[in-house]
Amino acid sequence: MKLTSTDIQHKRFRTRWLGLDTKEVQLFCQELTEEIETLKVENSGLRKDLQEQEKELREYKEREKTIRAVLLTAHKTAEQTKANAEKEAKLIVAEAELQAEKILQAAHQRLARIHDDMAELKRHRIQLETKLRATVETYQHLLNADKDDEKENEPLSRIKVLNR
Repeated sequence: MKLTSTDIQHKRFRTRWLGLDTKEVQLFCQELTEEIETLKVENSGLRKDLQEQEKELREYKEREKTIRAVLLTAHKTAEQTKANAEKEAKLIVAEAELQAEKILQAAHQRLARIHDDMAELKRHRIQLETKLRATVETYQHLLNADKDDEKENEPLSRIKVLNR
């Protein structure tokens, strides 16, 4: 039988000739003692459970704290890795642009040299053509001069031939 504080406060004992019924008081005290022992055992068990649960709660809070720290570290590491990757990508792009600029500059320089070489070759061709024309004209003049000489000498040779 579970006794409540209200049951204890309202308990009334029968009265007898010399006072209260001793058996009834002893029986009630016996019930109270059993109930108090039961409550003590239950209270002790609950305290033990409470201590274990508080210990588990502390462990869970410690784990939660560790997990939060790990997550925060992982988040910071991820952000740092992302930032480093972005910096590295920008560096790679900048290096590629620089390399492309160098290649383009070298190509422009080579093109300029080719144009200069072509202009030089054209000048040489013009000079050669001019020299060749001058040589051909010189030979033509020589040939014409030889023909003129022959024409001048021809009447003499005819005379010589006729005189013979």
